[in-house]
Amino acid sequence: MTRQELFEFAKQRYGTVPEYPWSDWNAVLRRADNEKWYGVVLKVGRDKLGLADLGEVDILNVKCDPILIGSYRMQDGFFPAYHMNKEKWLSILLGEPKLDEAIKELIALSFELTAPKKGKQKKNAKEKEAV
Repeated sequence: MTRQELFEFAKQRYGTVPEYPWSDWNAVLRRADNEKWYGVVLKVGRDKLGLADLGEVDILNVKCDPILIGSYRMQDGFFPAYHMNKEKWLSILLGEPKLDEAIKELIALSFELTAPKKGKQKKNAKEKEAV
């Protein structure tokens, strides 16, 4: 899945479009209900991921269940989270068709993990009613 394919998937599935907070090629996918990030797409040097060769690659950072992170990181195309909490986030190499299904599953998990807490959701709704 390429960067553009990922953005199209996020738009169709979650109604979100990429935001570019740093005025560069890097983008975030943000939930509309609580504005939390559920995906971060970055262009990084291959050497930063421990990959051979020169050049840059696109990666996707997703929030993940810490129990799953270790098993994913043992597979090709998955890395410790780049510039994120490595215990709760995972980096995935984009542009590798064999990872497409895993990306869809992990983006869904990340979307779920970044959802508003049920208690906060009720509190926010009551606050809006009071206004």
